[in-house]
Amino acid sequence: MMEAIEIRNLYDLKESIAAPLLEQAVYPWEVLGKIRDFIIALGNTLPEERFEKRGGDVWVARSAKVAPTACLNGPCIVDEEAEVRHCAFVRGSAIIGKGAVVGNSTELKNVILFNQVQVPHYNYVGDSILGFRAHLGAGAVTSNVKSDRTPVVVKSRDVQFETGLKKFGAMLGDHVEVGCNSVLNPGTVVGRNTNIYPLSRVRGYVPADSIFKEEGNIVEKR
Repeated sequence: MMEAIEIRNLYDLKESIAAPLLEQAVYPWEVLGKIRDFIIALGNTLPEERFEKRGGDVWVARSAKVAPTACLNGPCIVDEEAEVRHCAFVRGSAIIGKGAVVGNSTELKNVILFNQVQVPHYNYVGDSILGFRAHLGAGAVTSNVKSDRTPVVVKSRDVQFETGLKKFGAMLGDHVEVGCNSVLNPGTVVGRNTNIYPLSRVRGYVPADSIFKEEGNIVEKR
């Protein structure tokens, strides 16, 4: 299981401006505490002809669309051709990839969204990384703190990995589809090309190329 949840097996790093940060780690959650400083350092190097600095360490690509009712708190980078829609709330430490969509009433906090990610309808994404073309259905959220406030553990049937983190949402690989009104519990890791059924409660590791129907019922894609 541990090899399957390494960065190299979850993400195509060519599809994120955050590649230099992710290349420094083995497991994706290891970079969660470094996103803020990385954004500030990278933002100050972005070319002015392509990116506009809007104050408070917020850099927005000139080709991106940001609704006037959206709230962008820094540090934050909105990459080219991205769209941040009506009443989206970016709390800070967020990288929004090329062509990504952040929808109405969606909240982001300490996240990396790879290129073409879609979180288009009242989603909460916190302390998480969403891979290339990952998609959250309406109302799907990442839960990033355990109810007892203890450190998050990544679990599978035969392995438990102590992360030492009290805030850890979900690590979604490339092309993951999450159905409407699903909850991704703290420490969820989903492999590439996997589908999560609507109304699911997901915890721990879900293998790549599979379909999560409910807890204990995960089938391989055909």
